[in-house]
Amino acid sequence: MRVNDFTDFYFFLKSKVFMRLLFEVKIFLNSLTPKFYVALTGTSSLISGLIFIFEWWYFHKHGTSFIEQVSVSHLRPLMGGTESSISEPGSPSNNRESETSRQNLSECKVWRNPLNLFRGAEYRRYTWVTGKEPLTYYDMNLSAQDHQTFFTCDTDFLRPSDTGINPRTRLLHHCATAYVLLAEEEATTIVDAERLFKQALKAGETIYRRSQQCQHQSPQHEAQLRRDTNVLVYIKRRLAMCARKLGRIREAVKIMRDLMKEFPPLTMLNIHENLLESLLELQAYADVQAVLAKYDDISLPKSAAICYTAALLKTRTVSDKFSPETASRRGLSTAEINAVEAIHRAVEFNPHVPKYLLEMKSLILPPEHILKRGDSEAIAYAFFHLQHWKRIEGALNLLQCTWEGTFRMIPYPLEKGHLFYPYPSCTETADRELLPPFHHVSVYPKKEIPFFIHFTAGLCSSTAMIAFLTHQFPEIMGVFAKALVFFWHQ
Repeated sequence: MRVNDFTDFYFFLKSKVFMRLLFEVKIFLNSLTPKFYVALTGTSSLISGLIFIFEWWYFHKHGTSFIEQVSVSHLRPLMGGTESSISEPGSPSNNRESETSRQNLSECKVWRNPLNLFRGAEYRRYTWVTGKEPLTYYDMNLSAQDHQTFFTCDTDFLRPSDTGINPRTRLLHHCATAYVLLAEEEATTIVDAERLFKQALKAGETIYRRSQQCQHQSPQHEAQLRRDTNVLVYIKRRLAMCARKLGRIREAVKIMRDLMKEFPPLTMLNIHENLLESLLELQAYADVQAVLAKYDDISLPKSAAICYTAALLKTRTVSDKFSPETASRRGLSTAEINAVEAIHRAVEFNPHVPKYLLEMKSLILPPEHILKRGDSEAIAYAFFHLQHWKRIEGALNLLQCTWEGTFRMIPYPLEKGHLFYPYPSCTETADRELLPPFHHVSVYPKKEIPFFIHFTAGLCSSTAMIAFLTHQFPEIMGVFAKALVFFWHQ
């Protein structure tokens, strides 16, 4: 069949079949009543409205569009979109992806909160009063893993006859850790927790001295010494925190200093952050500066406590005389510039903290684990340090006037940082696991509202308006619909 035959056949169909179909459509539309159009547009508006509400809820809960997620995960494979993403194991693209995943994993490492509260005396009392659970299952599971790591070693799973360890020594260890668990879980007041920790300290010191004497006898004894050291440090640290909560701050500072002097390798426990908070409570700012000089080093990992405490000390020197109007007229002095730069540095490290310090967002009990640069770390810092910012006159005023300027310096925080590495993109997911569901997780940078939310909102609004007009002016809208269909088929 020639090309002209196809053309003639096409025009034949268009002139005969299509015109007949159009005629039948006109008859069908003439038979419809205005109630049909009201029902049609009203149902469309209801369905699109429900889709819009679900999309909005899903976006606020999971940070992504449900329709977009389904399209990417289910429709793209059906359309062959996965073929281009498959790469050989040794290919450069695969190597880049594995390198990126390793970087994300290190950025999203979860740390033990150095100022974590007592589960029985504080978290459980909060549950009794409010009926809300302040800790998530993920957070408590991490704590259980920490206790298993700190308080056990390989020899605990062997018989005493196989290890050569005195059964009485093992019993003393179990006694110390049992008192620790009772103090953490069962004590309903800080006083009760301190009493149990003191009993744990007696057993812990005895077992630690015995382990020191036997540490060179075998690898099992060395492992036991490391475990008993962890137990002893944990007990002393919690006793220091009990003393801090009961108002004996100088005693708490002494215990922390002795711990840092006696066990310098255990810097990963971040005891210096406990010391910083206690020294700020004593208003011993010179001692705080000395601690910062040692730990605010480029080679050491940073934290919100270090960055914001450094900003607080520099703010303290100028905040009482700072005025935005005066500064705009004469400019900033050298000390004020240093304070503003310190605030910008702190905000770049953790941009979630200022809203809690300025009480623009409500605080909750901090979790037992935190994600550095995340919302969980911001809550943990502000929960204990807000009072120190309030104590210094004008500090919060200077913070309020300057903290938002940080974001003009780093317009694309996920791609490039200023003083730190680019802001990790995985903090929201990890924080949602650590923080309770009744808390609205702070997200940085703010995500743009997905296209499908705009689309469903526009569809819902337009169909609702058409339904309203059809209900109010049925004859006019009926004529308009018929004319629209007629011109569309022209």
